[in-house]
Amino acid sequence: MNALPDADPARHPQLDWQEGGVPVSTRFDDPYFSLAGGLAETRHVFLAGNGLPARLRRGFHVAELGFGTGLNCLALAQVATDPVVMTSFEAWPMSLAQLEQAHAAFPDLAGLAAQLRAGWGNDRIRLGQVTLHLVIGDVAQTLPVWDGRADAWFLDGFSPAKNPQMWGDDIMAHVGRCTAPGGTFATYTAAGAVRRALAQAGFHVERRPGFGRKRHMSVGVRP
Repeated sequence: MNALPDADPARHPQLDWQEGGVPVSTRFDDPYFSLAGGLAETRHVFLAGNGLPARLRRGFHVAELGFGTGLNCLALAQVATDPVVMTSFEAWPMSLAQLEQAHAAFPDLAGLAAQLRAGWGNDRIRLGQVTLHLVIGDVAQTLPVWDGRADAWFLDGFSPAKNPQMWGDDIMAHVGRCTAPGGTFATYTAAGAVRRALAQAGFHVERRPGFGRKRHMSVGVRP
């Protein structure tokens, strides 16, 4: 379950590229980040939604569903001043060439992005103060056997309407199980089924203003 740079091209996603360097998955017909500004969306949804960087401390553990281009990890590394850990689950890892093309849209993150690509394929990748563990495979198989505990979750898979399996009740139940007391989640979606599943998983869920054209997003804390 290691990251695969180019050893298995069949695992790489098929992409279309929109203006501004935005990759779009042809499998899910969904962009990897907001057309209105990917980095700004990440900061609004995943960082601010989890109360970061204020909560970051040595050993803080972020977990993520949907690594994609690595943008959320890069944004986390940009603000982390103490060593933290990130575990990200991804079914379709990009090739190095795809990553490089996607990262070109974020020149402010160029140094960190270069560190990510330099470590691509390793079990552990160090970028800034973040130590990244990328878990490759179907999350329905990889998450149930994960024994970690996250202090914050970035739930960033493709749209629930287009990738419903990742947002199912069973997966959200595992997210709750793998959350430390007082841990949080944030996601761009406010879909009712997802919010109910996370509430059933033990989170106190609330809706907040979304980013760009998205009116709402969801956040939550596990007491």
